Amino acid sequence: MVTVTNYHVRQRKDGKEFVSLTLQGDIEMVHSQETGKFYATAKRCSIASTFDEQMATNLIGTMMPGIIKRVEAEPYDFTIQDTGEVIKLAHSYEYAPETSIGLEVPVRRFQLA
Repeated sequence: MVTVTNYHVRQRKDGKEFVSLTLQGDIEMVHSQETGKFYATAKRCSIASTFDEQMATNLIGTMMPGIIKRVEAEPYDFTIQDTGEVIKLAHSYEYAPETSIGLEVPVRRFQLA
């Protein structure tokens, strides 16, 4: 399951605004390579929506079937907010509907202009 945890008003290349929803996956336990200890985390991603801000606000806390999965991406620089360190990443996270429980979730593909 994923949960809608927030929303943001973003701007398309043509200047038109849209609302993106922030989705968070289930809790995961990860083994730190640096300290050797486990820590709890959850994957997050954003998806575009057709909702206005009021509807997006009402959706916070909504749970939906699916997962947040890691996908390969073109390498990009990422700044760690706490330290200011810039690192190179080559992955991102995206929402994937969960069909393994027998539910067919329709997915419409589109491209934002």
